[in-house]
Amino acid sequence: MKKDIHPQYYPVVFVDHNANAEFVTRSTKKSTETRVIDGVEHYVLRVEISAASHPFYTGKQKFVDAAGRIEKFQKKYAGKYGTAKNEADAAAAAAAAVVAKAEAAKVAAAKAAKAAKK
Repeated sequence: MKKDIHPQYYPVVFVDHNANAEFVTRSTKKSTETRVIDGVEHYVLRVEISAASHPFYTGKQKFVDAAGRIEKFQKKYAGKYGTAKNEADAAAAAAAAVVAKAEAAKVAAAKAAKAAKK
């Protein structure tokens, strides 16, 4: 291995206050706060989440309000999202109504003609 190219490792203790957990290890990070553990001075690094408090490892998952996010999206893009599709659907429905009316008129005319022949 080449000399003087690798980072310096320091003894550290990672402190997770959410789970009241501490992990003693080594790292390249340092801090201004130190603590002596077993006669060795360790740098104290505070973390917000660790394996002791992460939902994946603890099995305690938080409920995510998906409906709230969807409503927020719809409110933000009110009328702008999907308008071309909605207009195309409305035009197709109107055309189908016209065709249905024409078919109904043909059927009614055929029945009237049949009744007149009797």
